Amino acid sequence: MESVDQILKQALVAIAACEELSALDELRVQYLGKKGQVTSLLKTLGSMEAELRKEFGQAVNRAKGELAEALSARKRELEDAVLNSRLATESIDVTLPGRGQERGGLHPVTHTSQRINDIFSRLGYDIATGPEVEDDYYNFEALNFSPDHPARAMHDTFYFGDGRLLRTHTSPVQVRVMQQQGAPVRIIAPGRVFRSDSDQTHTPMFHQVEGLLVGETVTMADLKGVLQAFVNAFFETSLAMRFRPSYFPFTEPSAEVDIAWHRGDDKESGWLEILGCGMVHPNVLKSCGIDSEKYIGYAFGMGVERLAMLRYGVADIRQFFENDVRFLRQFH
Repeated sequence: MESVDQILKQALVAIAACEELSALDELRVQYLGKKGQVTSLLKTLGSMEAELRKEFGQAVNRAKGELAEALSARKRELEDAVLNSRLATESIDVTLPGRGQERGGLHPVTHTSQRINDIFSRLGYDIATGPEVEDDYYNFEALNFSPDHPARAMHDTFYFGDGRLLRTHTSPVQVRVMQQQGAPVRIIAPGRVFRSDSDQTHTPMFHQVEGLLVGETVTMADLKGVLQAFVNAFFETSLAMRFRPSYFPFTEPSAEVDIAWHRGDDKESGWLEILGCGMVHPNVLKSCGIDSEKYIGYAFGMGVERLAMLRYGVADIRQFFENDVRFLRQFH
């Protein structure tokens, strides 16, 4: 018992006099570690008589508890002393300006969409929107698609179980507007569209802007003039443009629009397709309740990502959707 008391008193004095956290931990190991002085006392219990063993064991455990509490209390005191010392020597100048946050930037596709919308708004077009989930009537039938048209196939279009689908173009918006307000009409319909396609120049989801103008005296020349004005404004230069005969169910005649474009560093010239257009098919006007004998119109459609790739020199459309900050930071 005397040895327990002696060790306890010696340890308490050493703990109280300790001034460093590292030295305090050494004291913990010296007395309470696996080979510490108090722990070693417990190893002598096996050689004692039963009555003495119980009393001695209780005394050692009390000593261990008292030492542990003393060590914990002294550790808090030393930690508080370290903190107070730092607070006394360190200071924060609250008058200094903050570091601030780096401002984000608009996505290049958003930049391009806004640019397209702004140009056509200045040309007198209203902006119209519609649902992304459509039915067969608005997406195909009202637009003069034949029942066996390839675009209706499952491998081209995303269908829901109830027969509805994700719109494959924003043309349904044009149908809805013509049904609601009749003619004349002058709108663009920007928005997301969905097609089952994915490669270097195609993605399952992309953005499109379609335009529609319906009036009593509308010609193909009007269409070409508007598109030439758009192309020059969008690319901020005067570009040669041509119409190339094509086919779309909802326009007749139909055309692909090509622009003269320089390819690569060698400035090699060539024709590059950028959008499709044509005169609105009479069947489309009839399905919208518009007199096709009195009114005539034109329509056009373009892919926003396609134009963004040309304007910013991006070779792979998938870069727009990979969310690589190093790529996006270029467009701040």
